[in-house]
Amino acid sequence: MTGLETLPGANRHGCHGRSSGRTRRRAESAAYGNRKEVRTVRKEIIVGYDGSPHAQTALMWALDEAARTGASIELVYVDGSPVLVPTARMLRPPEPLPDSCLTDIVNGTLERAVARAKKTQPLIDVTARTMRGHPATALIGLSRKAHLIVLGGTGHSAVTGLLGSVSTPVSAHSHCPVVIVRGEPADGAPVVVGVDGSASAATVLDFAAEQASARKAPLRVIRAWPPVTGLWEQTPMATNTVTGHEREPFDTLVTIVRNAFPDVTVEAEATVAHPAGVLTHASARAQLVVVGSRGHGAVSGLLLGSVSQHLLRHSACPVAVIHSRT
Repeated sequence: MTGLETLPGANRHGCHGRSSGRTRRRAESAAYGNRKEVRTVRKEIIVGYDGSPHAQTALMWALDEAARTGASIELVYVDGSPVLVPTARMLRPPEPLPDSCLTDIVNGTLERAVARAKKTQPLIDVTARTMRGHPATALIGLSRKAHLIVLGGTGHSAVTGLLGSVSTPVSAHSHCPVVIVRGEPADGAPVVVGVDGSASAATVLDFAAEQASARKAPLRVIRAWPPVTGLWEQTPMATNTVTGHEREPFDTLVTIVRNAFPDVTVEAEATVAHPAGVLTHASARAQLVVVGSRGHGAVSGLLLGSVSQHLLRHSACPVAVIHSRT
C-alpha cells in the first residue's frame, strides 16, 4: 500500500529506508499547492448498490459526505449474475426468473433507494442506473471519472469478515479513492491516517486532512516502521527506536499539512510497530482510517497491500484507500 506498506531494507533500528530529501519535499509541497485546483472539479460519488443492508449503510455514509462537499451521488447496480450450474444433488434445477422480472425488481429497489435518499438529503442530486458485466470491473471503469467510490463492508464475525469479490479488487485498482463503510464510526473522534516513506504519502495525507477539515475533527497521523524480526531480533542492532534523523521526512510532511490546514488539530505519532496492528487498534477510536494503495503497476497493482487488506477486514470504522490519479 502507499500508506504503511512494508518497504525492503530494514536498518539497525527496525526502521526502513529514508526518503530522497529536497526533491521529495518539493514534490510534497507541490501536491498541497494543487489542492485548490482539484476542488474546483465537479464531484460525483459512485455507490455500489445491491439493496443489501451493507449497501444501504454505504449510501447513508455517501449522503453524509455529499452534504459536506456538494457532490452528487449515483447508485450503480451491476448485473453480473453467474450462470447457474446444477449440482448432482439437484433433482431439478430451479427455473430462472425472466429478465423482465429481474429488471422490475432491480429498478424497484433502486427507485426506493433514491426516494429514501432524497427524503434524507433533499438538496443532494441522487440518481441510479444499472449496468451489465462484472461488478468489480464496471466500478473500476467508473472510477476514472468519479470523485469517490463507496462500497458497503462486512461484519466482524469469522464468516462475514471475509471481503467479497468486489471490495478487494475495486480497492486495489480504482482510479479514485475508495471508501469501504464498515464498523461503527466514533462520533467526534479523529480521522486517522497511516503514511510511509513513499512518493504518494503526501496524497494520502492530503485526503485525510481534507476529511478532517470538512468534519471539523482532529487528524491523527501515524508512521509505523515494522520491527526487526528473525536473526536480527535479539541483537543489540535492533533498538526499536526511531531517531530524529530517520523521522525527519515524516516531520516535514506533518509540518506541510499543518500549514495547509490551519483549522485542523494535527497529532503526529512515529513508532516501531506492525503498521496493520497499530492502525487497526487506532480505528476503534476513529471516525475514518485513511491508507494508500500500491498503485497501478504491472506487478504492484495486482494485489492490495497487506496493511490495507487487514484494515478492510478488521477495522472498527470506515476505511478510505487512496490512489494517485492515473
